[in-house]
Amino acid sequence: MLDRISNKFSDIMRQISGKGKISEKNVQDAVEEIKLALLEADVNLRVVRRFVNRTLEEATGEAVLRSVQPGQQFVKIVHDRMVNFLGDERQTLELKGPDTQSVVLLMGLQGSGKTTTASKLARQLSKEGRKVLLVAADLIRPAAVEQLAVLGRQVGVDVYKEEGAKNAVEVVKHALVHAKKGQYDTVLVDTTGRLQIDEPMMKEIETIKKVSKPDELLLVADAMTGQNAVEVAKEFDERTGITGIILSKFDSDTRGGAALSLKTITGKPIKYIGVGEKPEDLEPFYPERIAGRILGMGDVVGLVEKAQETIDMEEAEKLQKKMMSATFTLEDYLEQFQRVKKMGSLQSIVEMIPGMQGQISEDDINHAEIKREEAIILSMTREERQNHRIIGPPRRKRIARGSGTSVYDVNKLLKKFDKMRGMMKKFSKNKKYQAQVLSQMGGM
Repeated sequence: MLDRISNKFSDIMRQISGKGKISEKNVQDAVEEIKLALLEADVNLRVVRRFVNRTLEEATGEAVLRSVQPGQQFVKIVHDRMVNFLGDERQTLELKGPDTQSVVLLMGLQGSGKTTTASKLARQLSKEGRKVLLVAADLIRPAAVEQLAVLGRQVGVDVYKEEGAKNAVEVVKHALVHAKKGQYDTVLVDTTGRLQIDEPMMKEIETIKKVSKPDELLLVADAMTGQNAVEVAKEFDERTGITGIILSKFDSDTRGGAALSLKTITGKPIKYIGVGEKPEDLEPFYPERIAGRILGMGDVVGLVEKAQETIDMEEAEKLQKKMMSATFTLEDYLEQFQRVKKMGSLQSIVEMIPGMQGQISEDDINHAEIKREEAIILSMTREERQNHRIIGPPRRKRIARGSGTSVYDVNKLLKKFDKMRGMMKKFSKNKKYQAQVLSQMGGM
């Protein structure tokens, strides 16, 4: 996610933040590098010019150049500029209260991930306590209606569809009547996506808009298309008046051009980002957090929120006590594997840790070894997981056979686990050691 631009900016920020003194020349050189990084990231040229001019204007003032920590001041200016260009603060959906029906129209080109995004958004709103009805109004793309029906079942949300329907406007009209009878407070309409913006497509959406009187008109745009996503957003906004944008495939966007250009060019906020293929992989868009990731500052708040979704606080306290008393077992180790999996890919988690952007790539993560260790533990009996000391040579042979690994692999895991338990105990009881490790991790 944003790997390329994040690596560039991290290097630039690292070079200048450590300087005790900076000159106007230092600032100009850094801003020139920022300009090149933004252009390489496929950021709109108008946006690049504004970003560079405003940053240069603020950073060359006396308050910065003569401050106690000029490098840090410069980093703050770049961060604040980036937050501003991304949209300042989180923009939520403007939906009515639970007693009044709200309508959300989803629009976009074919291939933007619109139908998948519709199901993700339905799941999100359902989790927030709303009674959601998905409406299958994409009647052009083959199997689009059935796809939405399948996705709706996966996320536990009802889907309104009409077999053999030809008129999307009529489908929406009937769906709104059905929603009132069923007391649904939120109607999410998946409209037709086309390969390109054309007149019939825009007229159909304009008619659906008149019929449904939506509270939100959200454009689903593919983050990987860069400036093309900005042009698409402009055209949709001119014809329909979009209220916000959902950037799909954000997890695959290494450049960041669309995210950095959309708000400035269209004036419309990015409200959500798609960060994976799973139903839960839709996140609210927080400009400050994304700016932090781009500049290599991480996203600690986002990491904590991910952890809170999967970790029970009572269980976490028990785990902490086990670590402190060195009673942490292989059973506990296996549970942590499974919890981390629920939080998303290891790469996405690493990116949220301050100072780790660009330090570990997907290639550096040994997925094969992780799977091997999991297979070994799963081949053990419950008694063995809870007391690894009883695992002698005969048991090690049996575990190796059961997991499709070697005795060497089993020995390696047990040795690693013993060493890890010792480190946990040392870390939990030695405050000086904690401070030393934290400082090595970038002061997080």
